[in-house]
Amino acid sequence: MILAAKLMVMGVLVAMASSAPAGDNSTPPPIVIVRQSQDGPNPDGSYSYSYETSNGINVQEQGSQQPSSNPDSEYKEANTVHGSYTYPDENGNLIQVTYTAGENGFQPEGAHLPVAPAVPEAILKALEWIAAHPEEDKLQ
Repeated sequence: MILAAKLMVMGVLVAMASSAPAGDNSTPPPIVIVRQSQDGPNPDGSYSYSYETSNGINVQEQGSQQPSSNPDSEYKEANTVHGSYTYPDENGNLIQVTYTAGENGFQPEGAHLPVAPAVPEAILKALEWIAAHPEEDKLQ
């Protein structure tokens, strides 16, 4: 019984030693902000900011108040934002995203973002027919 307990303890110790990470256990350096600027918020609602970090992240954004394009909206002004950010991916490739945001929502653009497939021609024709025949909706 004592021999079995000793073997079990030895087995646990060997398993722990073999699962320990090999190599340098030092912690990575902290990520620091190397450049930063900011303006606003201003009385007219505009603002801008930007920053860059030591690991290659760059961010910039500007925002302002614009007249609402929807005359029925309870709000007479809407926020409009333009900006971009870049960062290195796990392989060191630079990923860049530019965006706008406002009454039509957040609209990002970037080479790495997926693109929806084209709408099939048959679906387009069906949608055109539906739009041209609204009286069909009233039959139900």
